[in-house]
Amino acid sequence: MTAKTLWTPTPERYDASTMAQFERFVGDTRGLTFEDYNAMWRWSVDDLEGFWNAIWDFFDVRASVRPEKLLVKRQMPDMEWGTGGRLNYVENILKHVDGREDELALIVQSETFERLEMTWGELRAQVASVAKHLRDMGVVEGDRVVAILPNTQTALIALLATASIGAIWSLCAPDMGHVAILDRFKQIAPKVLIAQDGYVHGGKTVDRRDVLGQINAGLPSVTQFVTLPVVGALPDGHVDWRDLTQDKVTFEPTQVAFEHPLWIVYSSGTTGNPKPIVHGHGGIILEAAKQSLHHDISAADRFCWLTSSGWIMWNAQWMALGQGACVALFDGAPNHPDMGVLWRFVADEQLTYFGAGAAYFTTCMKAGIAPRADVDLSAIRSLGSTGSPLSGDAYDWIYRDVKADQWLAPISGGTDLAGAFVLGHPGMPVRAGEMQCRALGNATRAYDALGNELTGEVGELVCTEPLPSMPLYFWGDTDGSRLRESYFEDYPGVWRHGDWISIDETGASVIYGRSDATINRKGLRMGSAEIYQAVEGLEWVMDSLVVDLEFLGRESFMPLFVVTAENRPLDENRKAQINAAIRAQVSARFIPNEIVQIADVPRTLSGKKLEVPVKKLLLGGDPAKVVNRDSMANPDSFDFFIAYAQARASA
Repeated sequence: MTAKTLWTPTPERYDASTMAQFERFVGDTRGLTFEDYNAMWRWSVDDLEGFWNAIWDFFDVRASVRPEKLLVKRQMPDMEWGTGGRLNYVENILKHVDGREDELALIVQSETFERLEMTWGELRAQVASVAKHLRDMGVVEGDRVVAILPNTQTALIALLATASIGAIWSLCAPDMGHVAILDRFKQIAPKVLIAQDGYVHGGKTVDRRDVLGQINAGLPSVTQFVTLPVVGALPDGHVDWRDLTQDKVTFEPTQVAFEHPLWIVYSSGTTGNPKPIVHGHGGIILEAAKQSLHHDISAADRFCWLTSSGWIMWNAQWMALGQGACVALFDGAPNHPDMGVLWRFVADEQLTYFGAGAAYFTTCMKAGIAPRADVDLSAIRSLGSTGSPLSGDAYDWIYRDVKADQWLAPISGGTDLAGAFVLGHPGMPVRAGEMQCRALGNATRAYDALGNELTGEVGELVCTEPLPSMPLYFWGDTDGSRLRESYFEDYPGVWRHGDWISIDETGASVIYGRSDATINRKGLRMGSAEIYQAVEGLEWVMDSLVVDLEFLGRESFMPLFVVTAENRPLDENRKAQINAAIRAQVSARFIPNEIVQIADVPRTLSGKKLEVPVKKLLLGGDPAKVVNRDSMANPDSFDFFIAYAQARASA
């Protein structure tokens, strides 16, 4: 059954879009014409060299040395891109300054700092100044500069300054616990740490000084601490961030190799430390440019994506800055003082594009608000959504209660490739619950367990061709084994992403949720291992199992199952201790919906927790098919979960 159509673009709207301009450019410069989008998509994944060179030319990528060949080695996982090229990510963002020095680059609305505007000229000047100070601190190409900062201009300036000198950037959100932050930063041995000592959220001041003290003590590699004071005085021996931004110096970006590391982001698996994923300058430049086609972003836009600084969407939002758009940052609680605060921000700043996690739109819908009745949203042309599947009901709410004449374009991708697999197209109709198309250059398909391609059926989301923004490597993964195990173990030579997807014959798709055991809470992903570390650190907790029951059309639900020492009763006090440990060491976002006492955690013969079989069972899977009991060390332990699943189904 075809989903109902909610919006259809006019021919004039598509003709004016960047996607249409790119299509005409390919026709004029390559002599190629396409009967429809699917034909263009097939060209983009068959002729990878031709497609990515067309992206390079259309977006006028700046480079001191252009690679003779973009795709040097077309194989996964050992792909190779841009050998011999020399460029810099930051130069390709700040190229928009010339002639626009006094135009707005940033608008920042922060609970901590109130409202701020920054011009392109001011942005370049502060980036140049901070870069100069980093060099004075001894930071050189390849050194790591890390930060614990919210979604404000400080984090952006620090990123651009770091990358402009060839150093490597990494960021954690300030609401993360010290254990989770140290689990990330200790792996990459940073030289400089930049942090804010507190912030305001939901009307409350959060003092982070004690937590930062623990983090500072746990990073012996750091030679310089830079602090932005908010709640207290500058600590002894620290440098004040504000002093780094004042020097009048020339912006001089360092030219680096195409695959020189740009930043390290973290995507957690189910075991071990978070994966420190390294992306390169050239790959991110190309992927961000390509993404802007699918978002229809130009220098005329005012763009905002509601994001935490710990989410890959924080990095992804700079694709709009890379097209010369003004980016609006919102740093605060989206429900304080009420659920209308963000919609007032969208209206007051005359935003043309607004994106958020699907959970935000769903929360607005359930709160019964109707933004179109309260504020003027006439400037909005496009809405984006990601992080988790957006239900058909939420599509309906957006077109009924937000704005009828606008383009809703949900996307689905991941931290791992800093991009999207499936997303929007400004010339296609919007249908409830669907994403319009597969991304150009991204050979996205649905596979069954045997590696057969599926059409119109739910399967594993895979990518069968290399992308320039795929990880260069995991930091510290010297032999590449961890990277191969993460993406290429199930289907050799093919990337398995860990999502359930269906793709119909038109290329439209529906994401159904995670197919693996990664925890996805309101779009932010965390490995179960980090939750276990917090929970099992309590002396009376012997073992635990956590699953995230996220699936399209069902309320997200995360139960935590706990084995207590000597079968002590799991009373409210002990449950509060578990929640406090998760809040302090991981994040309050990962507090479970329910904590359940069990006698034993189901495990394989080799001792691995059976997270995925339990998840499949609780999502309605057949108990006889989700697990082979002969492979279990304790098969009787699964009986509890069968009974639990039956009780949930009948509730």
